[in-house]
Amino acid sequence: MKRLKEILGPGRWLLYVGLAVGLVFADFPIVWMFFTSFKSNTEIFALPPTLLPKVLTFEAYHSIFSDPVKIRFFINSYIVAGVVTFLTVTVATLAAYSFSRYSFAFKKTLNLLVISTQTVPPITLLIPYFGMVVALKIYNTYYALILTYMVFTLPYAILLMTGYLNTLPKELDEAVLVDGGSSWTALWRVIVPISVPGLVATAVYTFLLSWNEFLFALTLTKSTELRTVPIGISLLMGQHAFEWNEMMAMSVLGSLPLLLLYLIAQRYFLAGMTAGSVKS
Repeated sequence: MKRLKEILGPGRWLLYVGLAVGLVFADFPIVWMFFTSFKSNTEIFALPPTLLPKVLTFEAYHSIFSDPVKIRFFINSYIVAGVVTFLTVTVATLAAYSFSRYSFAFKKTLNLLVISTQTVPPITLLIPYFGMVVALKIYNTYYALILTYMVFTLPYAILLMTGYLNTLPKELDEAVLVDGGSSWTALWRVIVPISVPGLVATAVYTFLLSWNEFLFALTLTKSTELRTVPIGISLLMGQHAFEWNEMMAMSVLGSLPLLLLYLIAQRYFLAGMTAGSVKS
């Protein structure tokens, strides 16, 4: 009882009330999206609106899973996000190892250049990138999306991995060199295995960004066979009618991989994101 009084001391209950209100405010759209996906379009527009469906229906999910075009949206998202994540993590690890372990000419300049890329709004690069993609003859291909996404994911991934590698003692590399190994051996046999939190944090961030991207996926592709989930959801908005239940169902299905990924990697993700934020 004494412990309970301490927890619910003067003013403390206001904090918990505020947190509860914030939780409801943040989660209500997700809950509404989930239950709406089990309603018919007629019930969605019924007045007064209800949170729980009066008649539970799976027609929206059946329409998605029975349509090869809509399934293709998910396959495209998995391919693009997966390849971008793998390439970004690999390149970022190599670059971060160089920034963390070596001194070379123009190191500070390159580091500043990497940081400065984060200040450029992506929308300002839309037209130049479109022109480059057309000139390279990779318009409406996976290559266009993968290369473009890497431009936006790599800088932050390099910064994140550099911050994490800076927390690892250089004596680990020196021990490998003393035993006759190379820097390459030190990186892949020693540094990478103990850098799982940083690698996971970088991978999760990259996957989230690639999976949710809309603007460049819309601009750099034109065929339905290459559209991703965000574009597929927007295509359900017709000229005369919106398939709201299917939009909500696709949103639920599109959110599940991100939710599962974060829940599985949460422990490593938080450790990787906070590493390097303070100096020991």
